[in-house]
Amino acid sequence: MKGILKRAAGTEQKLDLIYVKKDNQLSQRTIKVLAVTDYSVKAYCYTKRQFRTFKLDNILSVVPFRNRRTA
Repeated sequence: MKGILKRAAGTEQKLDLIYVKKDNQLSQRTIKVLAVTDYSVKAYCYTKRQFRTFKLDNILSVVPFRNRRTA
């Protein structure tokens, strides 16, 4: 997982992220990774339209972004 995040850092690649929020609820976000440290990921969150920091320990899943079609 950390490898995907590091490879995406500094590129225009979007990722889908699932993580546990502070209140223990699951959240899914679409992000663009700006930087990865030992403990966190700094990213632009397209869902919230803001820069955010995500704790690595709270990230459950990261996959390349796929455009979802609605039928």
